[in-house]
Amino acid sequence: MADKGPYYITTAIAYASGKPHIGNTYEIILADAIARRKRAEGYDVKFQTGTDEHGQKIELKAQERGITPQQFVDEAAGEIHRIWDLMNTSYDRFVRTTDPAHERKVQKIFKKLYDQGDIYKGAYEGWYCTPCESFWTESQLKDGKCPDCGRAVTKAKEEAYFFKMSKYADRLIEHINTHPEFIQPVSRKNEMMNNFLLPGLQDLCVSRTSFSWGIPVDFDPKHVVYVWLDALTNYTTFAGYDVDGSTEEYAKYWPADLHLIGKDIIRFHTIYWPIFLMALGEPLPKQVFGHPWLLQGDGKMSKSKGNVLYADELADFFGVDAVRYFVLHEMPFENDGVITWELMVERLNSDLANTLGNLVNRTVSMTNKYFSGTVQATGVTDLDVPPAGVISEGQTGSIDEDLKKVVLETPVRVAGKMEQLRVADAISEIFALFKRCNKYIDETAPWILAKGDETKDRLAQVLYNLVEAIAVGGELLEPFMPETSEKILAQLNAEKRGLAQMDAFGRYPSGKKVTDKPEILFMRQKLEDVMEEVARRHPAPAEEAPAEKAEEKDWMDAEAKPEISIEDFAKLQIQVGEILKCEEVKKSKKLLCSQVRIGSQTRQILSGIRQFYSAEEMVGKKVLVITNLKPTKLAGLMSEGMILAAEDDDGRLSLVTTEKEMKAGAEIH
Repeated sequence: MADKGPYYITTAIAYASGKPHIGNTYEIILADAIARRKRAEGYDVKFQTGTDEHGQKIELKAQERGITPQQFVDEAAGEIHRIWDLMNTSYDRFVRTTDPAHERKVQKIFKKLYDQGDIYKGAYEGWYCTPCESFWTESQLKDGKCPDCGRAVTKAKEEAYFFKMSKYADRLIEHINTHPEFIQPVSRKNEMMNNFLLPGLQDLCVSRTSFSWGIPVDFDPKHVVYVWLDALTNYTTFAGYDVDGSTEEYAKYWPADLHLIGKDIIRFHTIYWPIFLMALGEPLPKQVFGHPWLLQGDGKMSKSKGNVLYADELADFFGVDAVRYFVLHEMPFENDGVITWELMVERLNSDLANTLGNLVNRTVSMTNKYFSGTVQATGVTDLDVPPAGVISEGQTGSIDEDLKKVVLETPVRVAGKMEQLRVADAISEIFALFKRCNKYIDETAPWILAKGDETKDRLAQVLYNLVEAIAVGGELLEPFMPETSEKILAQLNAEKRGLAQMDAFGRYPSGKKVTDKPEILFMRQKLEDVMEEVARRHPAPAEEAPAEKAEEKDWMDAEAKPEISIEDFAKLQIQVGEILKCEEVKKSKKLLCSQVRIGSQTRQILSGIRQFYSAEEMVGKKVLVITNLKPTKLAGLMSEGMILAAEDDDGRLSLVTTEKEMKAGAEIH
């Protein structure tokens, strides 16, 4: 494939304050899938990731451990590096902001901005969030807490240097308006424009004096460079940028084609970073994509909440590629995704073991059984020998041609989805091909064709068609599940053909042999066994709700209740929730387990309504949820709220919803 030129992709550098959870790890896997796809398309890819290693939070954590900040970040960066490698990510450069060369470049950048009048000395008084390394005004706080993370803030007053953000605001607004692709998805662009840029930017604090773990301002050493100015510049400094003269690599790869970041730091990357670049006279990155969060069943992952899942433990249970598949496939383009042990087992069994693994194993095994492993294109179609299996209702025309059509259209569809960064949809297209192959087996029934010598040539062509289709799908799978892709092609004895060679059906060489020892790609797992092992590794707290039998109670009490005051009612927090996923609870005849999105959180809620609603019809419904109910355990699962329903005299239930369309999270008064 011809060289399409350079492509520079970066992740946000991970904050070196501890071990990254699966939500953090999702970003590097997503970036890797995009980078691998771009390489397959013929781009000269530079894929950069790394660690952000300065700031007050790290200084405090190091003090708690009784070690130096450098020792602390060395350990943390090593652990992050290990996880990135474990997940088979193909980054080209792993950067660290404690690198002396980076620190010197940042000092020169700070001095340049100061000398040209973009940075000035002043004093800051406001509210500071240590985990976010962010200052806030009184009006920006949400319920007296940090608007980004919801944690406590402290009053801070100190001398500081400030950057004149407003000087460049109009230029940035014009750039965003004339480059609609710059901020993606569009909802993130609207948020930045309406909430920050159009109301007017405040000058940004770019130095601190209350702690010392940072890059010193060389002309005023009691100040250290604010962590965001330090961290954001990594995208250029490690690519070869220098105030005194940049390298050929920088000239080749900058501006970056894609900054891939979490939606929680979109403001820093689409407002502060572009303005810093404008001030330095450098081009802006071509695109910033703020991906959604991967949430645990009970909301955003947080060590303090104790709901953290880690990539290495998930990989230990399910394998690296199964974890990669799940986080890539279950993350919508714009909305948050949900991960639980239960969902992982479900996807492993249904998509990976059944749809994919069983398909490959059946095809290789039948080829060995009927033709000693030789794949032969005989040219005998379903028009020559009528289909032997079950044809779906409404099926017309040639099933061979229909399969070929799907095989040829899939690479085109995948290319379109990846161009839009709709990675989950791209994977769905590939698995639609695998599902079509399974359907083709049912339609052609090779075991029936094998019964007579007169249909042997037709059987050979059927198996050839399957091998060809799986070879194409298996190669398309490489950016997302590289080890699985390699295993599939190895079992088929198929060479990579390249994306450009997927424009015709039949490139698998007739006469080749598949492996005589087909390998099970994914083993099915029992949810009970997985949860038993999870419980063994993570024992539940001593205090538990006293009722495994709670599900046997009537979940609504129709008796008259005593009068309450408006103050009593105000204690209830009732919000609109959107049901993202729902499944039956195996240990109960009454319970459904729903994953309910409420604002930016997703909660797991159990409801005794199984005789009135199926799990399938619950998905997508907007319901009213009591969200400040104390969590309780039902049938071994944690429930974090109550979905409201009405009950008539006959005991029939109806979910309560709103008259008009309301956003998930809207509060009921």
